Amino acid sequence: QVQLVESGGGLVQAGGSLTLSCAASERTFAFFNYNMGWFRQAPGTEREFVAGISWNIGLPYYPDSVKGRFIISRDKAKNTVSLQMNSLKPEDTATYYCAADFSRTAVVNKRPAFWGQGTQVTVSS
Repeated sequence: QVQLVESGGGLVQAGGSLTLSCAASERTFAFFNYNMGWFRQAPGTEREFVAGISWNIGLPYYPDSVKGRFIISRDKAKNTVSLQMNSLKPEDTATYYCAADFSRTAVVNKRPAFWGQGTQVTVSS
């Protein structure tokens, strides 16, 4: 069982940047072989996939909706996954979730096995 913990959410003005971080609650847990993903969900909307990365090779993948603005990365030394969000817009306001699965397909299809509790991001206009 993987327990994920997100941090870094908050209030930011439109056009600003924010970086979210995700770690396993158990510091010794290894993300080897996992695909890590970030998702978001605003009230009344479906959960949306916003970024994924293969832990082993560090290859990122994004939906077109955020490509060029969001950057996902992983830090093997710190055992964390980050989501750098740039040029933020009010419509980026949502709860952001970190997730993990062995399968990239599961991540892209919004069905990863393990989820964090989420962190709120609010972008003011």
